[in-house]
Amino acid sequence: MMETRRIFLVRSAGLVALAGGVLAGGRSQATPQAMAALIAEIAAGREIKKGKVTLDLPPLIDNGNAVPMTVTVDSPMSERDYVKTIHVVNEKNPQPHVIVCHLGPRSGRAAFSTRIKLADAQTVTAIAEMSDGTLWMDSASVIVTLAACLEDIL
Repeated sequence: MMETRRIFLVRSAGLVALAGGVLAGGRSQATPQAMAALIAEIAAGREIKKGKVTLDLPPLIDNGNAVPMTVTVDSPMSERDYVKTIHVVNEKNPQPHVIVCHLGPRSGRAAFSTRIKLADAQTVTAIAEMSDGTLWMDSASVIVTLAACLEDIL
């Protein structure tokens, strides 16, 4: 069967639209369920207790592109009692795992400050794993008036 130029153009436009839909996908966004699943993965069956961790985030942010955040863990950072890992997770950014910070007894202090992007008003949680395997956490709710993290994830 002979293909006309009109049929060729219609089929080509259909392929381009299909490819555009596949590549663009949907805007990827973490959910509270994805955050809960990530926390369960970090915990690996262990209990996560509140305390020892302080997550400092401003409660109201004008711009989600550079949100100041400080995480501090109450630990002597000695050879026997130190923070091994600090995880920061969120519920509405494109990816739920924001930061993983590895520490050791020579780190001096169990604290760090940085700036993160936040996509929307959400809860951010910091989880610290201690050298004895215990897990401690703190959470903070943040209201973001101008969202960040609007890039598509492929």
